[in-house]
Amino acid sequence: MSTTMLEYAKTILEKVSFDVKLFKKEFEKAVKMLMPDEVNELIQWIKSNFAGQPVLEAIEIDK
Repeated sequence: MSTTMLEYAKTILEKVSFDVKLFKKEFEKAVKMLMPDEVNELIQWIKSNFAGQPVLEAIEIDK
């Protein structure tokens, strides 16, 4: 089974969500490698999966 870069980014972000700085670093790397529509999908995924957690503030996503 082939994993897309978007799915890979989601997996990494889930694994590092315990550390705000690491989450921000991995999010920034994901933004560089994804297409704009994939970045929007990733942001929506982060909003729905990490609502109310400090990682949202670290990457400055509008709530």
